[in-house]
Amino acid sequence: MIPIVLEDVFREEWGRVLASLVGFLGDFDRAEEAAQEAFAAAVRHWPVAGTPDKPGAWLVTTARNRAIDRIRRERTRAEKIHLLAIQEPTMDPFDDTAIKDERLELIFTCCHPALPLEGQVALTLRALGGLETAEIARAFLVSEETMKRRLTRAKAKIKATGIRFAVPDAHRLPDRLDAVLAVLYLIYNEGYRGRVDLAAEAIRLGRVLAGLMPGEPEAYGLLALMTIHHARRRARFSGERDEDLVLLDDQDRSLWDLRQIDEGQAVLDMALAMGGRGAYVVQAAIASLQARRRVDWPQVARLYGRLFELTGSPVVELNHAVAIAQSGRPADALRIVDGLGLDGYLYYHSTRADLLRRLGRPAEARAAYRRALGLATSTPERRFLSGRLEQL
Repeated sequence: MIPIVLEDVFREEWGRVLASLVGFLGDFDRAEEAAQEAFAAAVRHWPVAGTPDKPGAWLVTTARNRAIDRIRRERTRAEKIHLLAIQEPTMDPFDDTAIKDERLELIFTCCHPALPLEGQVALTLRALGGLETAEIARAFLVSEETMKRRLTRAKAKIKATGIRFAVPDAHRLPDRLDAVLAVLYLIYNEGYRGRVDLAAEAIRLGRVLAGLMPGEPEAYGLLALMTIHHARRRARFSGERDEDLVLLDDQDRSLWDLRQIDEGQAVLDMALAMGGRGAYVVQAAIASLQARRRVDWPQVARLYGRLFELTGSPVVELNHAVAIAQSGRPADALRIVDGLGLDGYLYYHSTRADLLRRLGRPAEARAAYRRALGLATSTPERRFLSGRLEQL
């Protein structure tokens, strides 16, 4: 078993070490093998000799040397000959200033549009987050074997199609950055539904991305959005087994992490100072308003209107309607909701039910709550909707 201190170092350094090795070797599988050997060596040596001052540099240097040794042992294989030109690193093994940080290249490689979305998510968590295959499988409720196949297919696709280990050219960067942000947001949303460890991992990866792309306001916007939402995680559920969903208006604000809200607000201020006006920055601004003691719902509604202009998403328009209702105009909100084609979406029916309840139309509200209940997949959702039905 890895000591907790070492485990923290490994989780922090894994992405950087692997990125360096993928760039060095041009092969995901070889890079992972070398990284695992270096981490195993650290488990053996660090408790005896002490943790190096610069553990990342130690791990990268050790991993590169192990990889070169392995290649030399395989020199009889013709397809490996071109790799023999790689020289052993001459850098001081503890001088991490000599090691290029290639995590940004790794992020864009993992989130390449040629890969299926499920492969992008799995590879990002494995390569950048350092999560074990079993951990990722548990988070997404699939078998370890299924997740292993996803990872294998993604890495094979990278090799077969010759996906470059590089940051995209300037004219392609916006579209590719959107894909990266979407993958991180998807990971966070999976955690937001109850898997807190996955949400925390998405925030950690968001910090990495923002740090590597300091001029991109949308990267900061996503980080601010996730951070502010995450600060309210302890108040979102109640009950003995945390199976009761609690809406924003009813949450116990003493459970909110005010330090984390301040951190998210500071990141949002940086995004706005850069001139950020994109979808993630707008969503972060909405989250910031909702974290205040008195929510300015008309302003939230205006921001949702802006977000709908940017995205054209009917789900965003549904949230726009909720904000309008919270501003004291439930009839206007219901007119908007009734114009949306979201019949298979749980929150469409639960929102419509709540609006009908507010407008004094209980029979229609009950029917809408029953429709929502039929679409619910989690225990907290079912308990919440059943409670609303009982109240009616």
